[in-house]
Amino acid sequence: MEAPTSRPPAAHRHALRLSTSNYHRNGMTEMARFGLGARKFSWTGPLCVEASACHRQRQVICLNMCPTRPTGTQCRHSSVLQLRCNAATHPQHHFIIDQFEEIGIEVTKKLRAFYWFCRPHTIIGTILGITSVSLLPMKSLDDLSVTVLWGFLEALASALCMNIYVVGLNQLFDIEIDKVNKPTLPLASGEFSVTTGVSLVVAFLVMSISIGIRSKSSPLMCALLVSFLLGSAYSIDVPLLRWKRHPFLAASCILVVRAILVQLAFFTHMQQHILKRPFAPTRSVVFATLFMCCFSAVIALFKDIPDVDGDRDFGIQSLSVRLGQQKVYRLCINMLMTSYTVAILVGASSPNLYQKIATVFGHGLLAFVLWQRARQFDIANKTCITPFYMFIWKLFYAEYFLIPFM
Repeated sequence: MEAPTSRPPAAHRHALRLSTSNYHRNGMTEMARFGLGARKFSWTGPLCVEASACHRQRQVICLNMCPTRPTGTQCRHSSVLQLRCNAATHPQHHFIIDQFEEIGIEVTKKLRAFYWFCRPHTIIGTILGITSVSLLPMKSLDDLSVTVLWGFLEALASALCMNIYVVGLNQLFDIEIDKVNKPTLPLASGEFSVTTGVSLVVAFLVMSISIGIRSKSSPLMCALLVSFLLGSAYSIDVPLLRWKRHPFLAASCILVVRAILVQLAFFTHMQQHILKRPFAPTRSVVFATLFMCCFSAVIALFKDIPDVDGDRDFGIQSLSVRLGQQKVYRLCINMLMTSYTVAILVGASSPNLYQKIATVFGHGLLAFVLWQRARQFDIANKTCITPFYMFIWKLFYAEYFLIPFM
């Protein structure tokens, strides 16, 4: 015969209900003291295992505190424990901040890689060249208008996109050479995949041609198409192309684009297509074309001096490989000094006194800086070659500030 189930006396049950009610009121008072109210926190992130363990621990605590609660029912006075456990084990704001930091670092790395992919020294040269030449057809401030500004921006944007296409295509076909000569470039270093490089090159080519077609400018389209053809012939490794293997063809590509197209095509675009005037070359644009022919030839020759090791290994017969770095270096310096001498003489013949002072003093100063820098240069020190090449680009930039005064 089973023993009857014992039940607590009525007085004991009444005391237990009072104790439970007091504990519930104390818990709510403590929540109000912390300013938490009756809100509950939940989390479904990577700390769910810890949350489950905490939940089981609360159940055990509740069972110990509520011996009279039937199994399987929910404890009504565990809100304080649940709130404290969730708030302590789930720092959501730290997780979100870490995610944003990782995204920011990744975006910064990709933007830096894209910056070097565009070869910024060539981008600066294109911006300064087109800006300087676009000012030459203007006779007064009255020529400045919204239409002129829009035509200039169309020419600049299409030229920059074509610039990125040309330098990007060259990197795609020079990945193995650049691992020796320029290992920090994004394709050579692996920061960009070949697929990424191809996508960028195609995208910027399409944008350049699209802007040119939209402008309906024959001189601009001519400049873009010739740049596309010469840039492709310079780099693409197929029979009859890859002109960078041959010194004369390589120099000719750079000379035609940097000296002739930039000066004449964009000058004509602004004068004929935008200002609606007949083509009439000025003294400044003639000087700019002739001077930049010499300067572009120097850039074409000097750029191969720091790349002689990789070019020799991969069969690129540049003039530096054939004649040696020292001879090519001296040739470049002599060509630049001769160009500055001619520029000083041309400036001295200017009828305008202010133009004469600006051109003579400016070219004289640039020639003096070049002579001083050349005296300190050591061709045997490989760490000095690339900085000197960048110095020549800075002289190239400076010339475009003097061309409008010629």
